[in-house]
Amino acid sequence: METSAPPARRPRVPPIVRYLARRLAIAVGLLFGSTLIGFLLVQAVPGDPVAANLSDEALGDPAAVAAFEQRWGLDEPLPVQYLTYLRNLVQGDLGTSQHTGRPVVEDLLDHIPATLEIALPAILLSVLLGIGIGMFAALRHGRAADQAVRIGSLLGLSTPPFWLSLLALYLFFFVLGLSPGGGRLSPEFSPPPSVTGLYPVDALLAGDPMLAWDAVQHAALPVLVLTLVTTATLVRFVRSALLEVLRKDYITAAHAKGLPPRTVLFRHLLRAGLVQIMTMAGLTFASMLAGTVLIESVFAWPGLGNYAYTSASALDRPAILGVTLFVAATYILINLVVDLLYGLADPRIRLS
Repeated sequence: METSAPPARRPRVPPIVRYLARRLAIAVGLLFGSTLIGFLLVQAVPGDPVAANLSDEALGDPAAVAAFEQRWGLDEPLPVQYLTYLRNLVQGDLGTSQHTGRPVVEDLLDHIPATLEIALPAILLSVLLGIGIGMFAALRHGRAADQAVRIGSLLGLSTPPFWLSLLALYLFFFVLGLSPGGGRLSPEFSPPPSVTGLYPVDALLAGDPMLAWDAVQHAALPVLVLTLVTTATLVRFVRSALLEVLRKDYITAAHAKGLPPRTVLFRHLLRAGLVQIMTMAGLTFASMLAGTVLIESVFAWPGLGNYAYTSASALDRPAILGVTLFVAATYILINLVVDLLYGLADPRIRLS
């Protein structure tokens, strides 16, 4: 008798591919949901965008009001407005700002690099200081050094960022004269040719070290304030995460086996708390990119926070939607990256 051939087995999808596909699908769903929620919230904002953007004389002209509503689609039903917004969004069009008269994409591209210019160095310094100081405090739990770190981090968390910004500006600019005033550059300098949008980098690429140094000096105080505020949060979180790991039996067993303290510290203690630390660091960085309105306002820093505040004050709905979408996409992207790093740090997460 002839025997039938066994059915061909489907090629097994590697766990990392399934893990990545699942996270990407979740990210796309979250991004779509954020567009709907953001659109509905913007519509629920009290105030009349027509009154906020037209002069008193134009408001008295029904033809001018009708023309404004027709131009921005305010005369259409909400479902039609949302579908139009989605269609334009897929084509990369976030609309035109009612306040600046420019495409929202161009406005965002002008303001996001300014926020990145202070957020990138701040998050790098904060992570290094937060992990180092938090680890130092956890290993000296209950001692005087630990108590000093706890008090310092509590003061950092309790201090309002805008007050700390004003204090830093007063001390380093008015009293000591060690820092320039607000803005990204001194009046005698012009912005460098844009390559990355980051003034220090673009100035160096243009071969102008004096301009680069001036940009670094202007960014120093906002970076300092951001670093202090963020480090205080990370120190407390890292300390708590590592204290929880220190109570585990395998840490005690590692010490009992006579492993070198450095091996126990980096291979067991820090690695076990890495997942929680990455979560907090990712969320902190996302909040920086979302725009630090108060800090940017004090230092007259033309970043995303200032743009968001100006757009909200003018009830500029296309600009508000653009900022909302960028903030949502930032959180989703950073959470996706952190999720992927989870899989690298702990294979059990990738296989679950």
